[in-house]
Amino acid sequence: MTAQAWQSSLDSLAKLNQFSGVVLVAQGGVPQFERAYGMADREAGRANNLETSFNLGSINKLFTGIAIRQLAAAGKLNIDSSLARAWPDYPNQDAAPKVTIRQILEHRSGIQGNVFAAPAGKTRHDVVTLQDYFELFKNDPLQFEPGSRQQYSNAGYIVLGLLIERLSGENYYEYVRRHIYEPAGMTQTGSWRVDRWPANTALGYTRGGQDAPPDAPVNPNTDFLPGKGSSAGGGYSTAHDLLRLLNALREHKVADGPEAGMVGIAGGAPGLNAAVEGGLPGGYDVIVLANLDPPAAERVARLIRSALAP
Repeated sequence: MTAQAWQSSLDSLAKLNQFSGVVLVAQGGVPQFERAYGMADREAGRANNLETSFNLGSINKLFTGIAIRQLAAAGKLNIDSSLARAWPDYPNQDAAPKVTIRQILEHRSGIQGNVFAAPAGKTRHDVVTLQDYFELFKNDPLQFEPGSRQQYSNAGYIVLGLLIERLSGENYYEYVRRHIYEPAGMTQTGSWRVDRWPANTALGYTRGGQDAPPDAPVNPNTDFLPGKGSSAGGGYSTAHDLLRLLNALREHKVADGPEAGMVGIAGGAPGLNAAVEGGLPGGYDVIVLANLDPPAAERVARLIRSALAP
């Protein structure tokens, strides 16, 4: 598929209201194609632009993983040691000796829990701190024997975020800002309270779920959102900031970060979808951010990746 063909397909998806967001394709770390589509705020008539911030969903797990590896490199943590050793008074004393930090990183720990719930008598918007998330599942038993299988775990990454706070002595959000965002030059990335977003932030719009008909009406996803994103997901960033991250990883400006070519991550929930793929063949990076239900961004990323394949 030629560049003209995939760009035409992208235009069609946008016209059909199946894509709204920003697409950035870089080569050698330099943007070769960047374009915004659709509306950031439909009620206000505000369009998405190249500097609009989007909800990243689970892409925040990339930052949490880097932070854990930084603390390990600093000698504050052994990734292959038990959770009990790193966190002696972990509330679930049955689980802590069985689970290793590496198993949590790799979603093989058995730690599970509904981080999308609301505290008793409250709403999702009352979930603001990592401790608020932790209270939702901290006493839940392990769902399986650690290491016996792999099962995606948002709860595990809440545990990692709290561990970062305990070992670094810093608030999680401050830690990732100082040790990841700042070295990478990411000035438009962070986790903000609901309704306190920076002015140029995309509101999410959902048709009611991934299985909803493509012509179903869209509605704001604000009621589905927690009060603030976490170490498991829900922070915000721009396409240019994410390209800055990939370039910083290439230049080894972020301590203990992965190689840019090892970054292939996506995040999604009602009204939001994002995909970042670094170091593809030919030196390409693909960043797609959308304020519609999955697979809005992932579909576009696959389309472009297929077109760029040698």
